[in-house]
Amino acid sequence: MTSISRRNTLRGGLAAASILALDPKRAAGQTGFDWQRFKGRHIEVFLQKGPRADLLQQNQKEFETLTGISVGSEQIPEQQQRQKFMIELGSGYPSFDVASVNPAVSKRLLGKSKWFDDLRPYLKDASLTAPDFDFADFSKPSIDYATQSDGRMDMLMQNLDYQILYWNKEIFAAKGIACPDTHAALLAAAKALNDPAHGIAGMVARGMKNANTPVWTNFLLGYGLDAIDPDLTMHTQSPEAIGAATLYQQLLSAAGPVGVSGYNWYESQSVFMQGRAAMWMDACGFAQPLENPAISRVVGKVGYGVFPAGPTRRASGLSADALGITAKSANKQPAWLYLQWACGKTMMARQLLGGYGAPPRQSAFVAARADPAAKLSPAWLDCVVSSAGYAHPILPQIVAVTEFRDVFGIALTNMIGGADPASELKKATEAFIPVLQKSEKA
Repeated sequence: MTSISRRNTLRGGLAAASILALDPKRAAGQTGFDWQRFKGRHIEVFLQKGPRADLLQQNQKEFETLTGISVGSEQIPEQQQRQKFMIELGSGYPSFDVASVNPAVSKRLLGKSKWFDDLRPYLKDASLTAPDFDFADFSKPSIDYATQSDGRMDMLMQNLDYQILYWNKEIFAAKGIACPDTHAALLAAAKALNDPAHGIAGMVARGMKNANTPVWTNFLLGYGLDAIDPDLTMHTQSPEAIGAATLYQQLLSAAGPVGVSGYNWYESQSVFMQGRAAMWMDACGFAQPLENPAISRVVGKVGYGVFPAGPTRRASGLSADALGITAKSANKQPAWLYLQWACGKTMMARQLLGGYGAPPRQSAFVAARADPAAKLSPAWLDCVVSSAGYAHPILPQIVAVTEFRDVFGIALTNMIGGADPASELKKATEAFIPVLQKSEKA
């Protein structure tokens, strides 16, 4: 892991934050904020397995030293974590005070159930919120994503994943083709660069059912539509949805690698990393291994592009990781201190500089740009910052998100095999309508 306390960019605010985090007495003296006010208390933290959870657990002792609060934390794979999360919160007796969630899957459910506490009162309470927490440092997309339709903000974003286009500059240069900036140019480039005789696919993306649905919905965003509106109006068999699905079909059937209908992000990343695909569409958080010479054959050859514009607009589908405080917790105030630490400037800078993901704080990117020792690609940083201006939730904000991905994911996989997009979307829509209605009424 990259230790940001040794980095040049941590002079000033970030350096002070790092020092204060390690010295509770100095923290209280310089800011007037008492991090030790809940000394002796204990909280339980329930995390989805992944790099951000690793980062929190690796630095957990720092929080315990800073606050005197002991922490029990566990991380388990996302699907199992989500199931346990729903069972325990649904029972009304959760065993944890803080939990990580994926808003793309859980936001609507959390909004309806009010399982997480509204964080706005904590932010307004100067006795509970450190003066250097600097909420204004969070990006607008992260605040919007954390806010429910009724105005409650029941999460803090920990990581933002924008959909981007990875492209192999060497393969493009050999054919004299520029990085595509529109849907039409994307399809043309994929076909032109597809070279199965030499083991090169023009495009690789998720083809596996469920995993593939966000690829289609991101294309649909370029037509100016969500798959399902907040008022539950469905656009899933509209001309725009058919156009987005047809593009998906053409890209992967005409220019994808053999077996792409079984690909998730990992398989897609592996193919691109080995130099066997000209382009790859996926979230920005998968970039780090591409620049690792121990495992990648495309080091120094990768271009990072903002997601190409559709017929109506440019949109970069947004997914995220977030942390919230359970409404039934008996330790809400100590838990709020944990959220401030986990989503504070120091931890967000560690996250970015260590390659753990793209944080929601703007200061982390300022630090990364100014750090001569940072190993992050400047082009990737530029792409991520630019993508924030086009961010839009990649999946509809409904309760039955998983079922939506399953039903339409099967349709999309069928399309790769040659099925008609309009017919598949019609069948999927008819199958999903009763699921949507039942889940929203529950």
